[in-house]
Amino acid sequence: MAVAEESHFGRAAARLGMAQPPLSQRIQRLERHLGVRLFERTSRQVTITEAGTLLLAEAREVLARSEALMATARRIRDGETGLLRAALPPDVSGETVAALLAHFSGTAAAGLELELHELPTAQQLERFAAHELDVGLIHHPCDVSGLELGPVLRRELGVLLPRGAAAAGLEEVPLSSLTGYDLILFPRAGAPAVYDDLLTTCARNGYTPSAVRHAQGTSFVRGLVLSAEAVALSPRDAHGHGEGDQRQSPASGVVWRPLTGAPLALRHSVAWPGGRGDAAVAAFAEAATQALRSTAGASPDLPARPLHLRPASEYWL
Repeated sequence: MAVAEESHFGRAAARLGMAQPPLSQRIQRLERHLGVRLFERTSRQVTITEAGTLLLAEAREVLARSEALMATARRIRDGETGLLRAALPPDVSGETVAALLAHFSGTAAAGLELELHELPTAQQLERFAAHELDVGLIHHPCDVSGLELGPVLRRELGVLLPRGAAAAGLEEVPLSSLTGYDLILFPRAGAPAVYDDLLTTCARNGYTPSAVRHAQGTSFVRGLVLSAEAVALSPRDAHGHGEGDQRQSPASGVVWRPLTGAPLALRHSVAWPGGRGDAAVAAFAEAATQALRSTAGASPDLPARPLHLRPASEYWL
């Protein structure tokens, strides 16, 4: 194209930022590859042939498409388009998911597709290791080797208990008052360190459950609370409790109460593989943080013990 437009090898080479001999050699190789002569050459000028003229329009199209392909590749590399594989843990409420998606769709680049999965922390870490996940919301503590993290956010845990339980009449429930009740927790395999940490904190505060039952779905958890001598640890937002709405309707048979002294909490942060912090990941991290704050009452948290995270100053928004 440059040689055709300049009709001169020297001017075309200068335009392309290269020496003239390599340009002449490239034209010769192109002619051999195409099987046609593109230019007539004399010592004073270069004239495009009829075959060259016919191919020039298609050459322009090929070059334009090639440039478009490279531009798309750059946008994918920078996270401005393509597919973002993301995950949220099962305890995130429907309101939080909806708020996250709304915020993400309003800030992410056009053409970016979000593939959202519901995965506990352990499965997210496995997918990060297998390069099958781009970003996720994980629970702490866990092994974050090889990951970069957003701000750590805290969601305080309360207790879900039968309406007829003695502790249901309290404004705040001491953990020690739950003695005699089984405890309903998520399966340990989903987040082993979090699971162990919760049980240890319960024991330190005077509550060692008679037995631990496992459940994740909201309806199943409520069913166990209603049908068995059991209570469940739950964030305020996970079972439909907004700010100022701590009591379920009598018909439900289940109530939620905060714990005295707020000894238990879930700690989250958005995580992604080291070096992957592109625009798409940033958009998801911002959407998740805003959604947790606005719908789940999450607040910035500094861990009480090392979690192998970045300097604390980087976690505050």
